[in-house]
Amino acid sequence: MNVNVSQEIIDKASVLVEALPYIQRFNGKIIVVKYGGSAMADPELKASIIEDIVLLKLVGMKPVIVHGGGKEITKWMKKTGTETEFYNGLRITDKDTLDVAEMVLAKVNKELVSMAELLGVKAIGISGKDGNLLTVKKVMPDGKDIGYVGEVTDVDPSIIEKILDDDMLPVIYPIGKDENGIGYNINGDHAASAVAKALKASKLAFLTDTDGVYLDPDDRSTLISELYVSEARELIENGNVNGGMIPKIRNCINAIENGVDRVHILDGRILHCLLLEIFTNKGIGTAIINDDAEKFYKEQA
Repeated sequence: MNVNVSQEIIDKASVLVEALPYIQRFNGKIIVVKYGGSAMADPELKASIIEDIVLLKLVGMKPVIVHGGGKEITKWMKKTGTETEFYNGLRITDKDTLDVAEMVLAKVNKELVSMAELLGVKAIGISGKDGNLLTVKKVMPDGKDIGYVGEVTDVDPSIIEKILDDDMLPVIYPIGKDENGIGYNINGDHAASAVAKALKASKLAFLTDTDGVYLDPDDRSTLISELYVSEARELIENGNVNGGMIPKIRNCINAIENGVDRVHILDGRILHCLLLEIFTNKGIGTAIINDDAEKFYKEQA
């Protein structure tokens, strides 16, 4: 019997064995992935993310992509000589800006669909307008009119459920419309959270430009692998998290309290970040869960 097997091959087998309980746990479950940030700008990272999502589908999960495209929109705005302005983190969006945003997001959407299909899965690209998927109302932060920026008031998940039932991958971009049919740009995180809640997803993963949530933001060794909702609130109240991480964690909490089982904050700049978080015992980011949920990373079990 030939026992001359390299350690590299044995290690690969060990990785597959480690992934098995997670594949079993989430087989047939819906996983919503909010895709944006730097991971969209780098071709290698973009390919890595789509490979991860395709693999999730091929091992029996039901991934749903909700993507942004803010950096690409800003690039195209510069090409047209238009200045980009933000208020409270939201892009001020006049009619011309909305037209550019919708054009760019549709372009990005088709690119992602094509990449997924080249890897052997059927994918369908849609906007929040299609099938009345995302109904919105105009956002007025602090009473300020920032144009065609909407927040989701209703989600009709039937179109997504139909795509999933037909064994295809939904790829959604965050343009919705109000009750009068007027189009609005939607913050991608808010759109992904609304979609995940409507689908009662098992997981919602935010791909960001940060490693996750830290107990001490200045100490990289304090990354928290799993965090109860009550603990997440305490971190906000105590000032352990601040800036752009606050609305992201609030989105996570809101999703958990509306039926999503686990929400992950991941660094999308790490190759195959989704696989590392979902299929390994330690994970690489932060998972936020309900207070009565089971923490199942082995180091904390």
